[in-house]
Amino acid sequence: MANDNQVTVVGNLTDDPELRYTPNGAAVCKFRIAVNRRMPDGAGGWKDGEASYFSVNCWRSLAENVAETLTRGTRVVVSGRLQYRAWESQDGEKRSAVEIEADELGPSLRWATAKIERNPRSSSAGSGGDWGEKVAAPVGGMSEETPLDGG
Repeated sequence: MANDNQVTVVGNLTDDPELRYTPNGAAVCKFRIAVNRRMPDGAGGWKDGEASYFSVNCWRSLAENVAETLTRGTRVVVSGRLQYRAWESQDGEKRSAVEIEADELGPSLRWATAKIERNPRSSSAGSGGDWGEKVAAPVGGMSEETPLDGG
């Protein structure tokens, strides 16, 4: 199914990511990013424009990886979908927010470098090509499962 509600933003974390777990044990990580616009100043240089702030939600293994990896100030590339939420505050006011539900997330490598480390995945990890996915490797009479990455 095609997702017509796709967004990609690049910005800096305003605080450290906050990792929590739902009552059924699913990890959820929330953080905000600031996106600064830069515009030509007419003299051949650039000037900073107004910043926009976005709340981002990550789930499950992505949430745990984000909480372990990213810190305040990290420049990130977030790809996901916009999610509208509406609720009523404790004092009866109606509130709403548009947030980004992240599908993919990584550090921006424009002005920084990163070291990629593959996390081991349990056999209950989702399918779809997780790096730690295991496949049968019947070599030399062996029939145990072997990680794809050789580790």
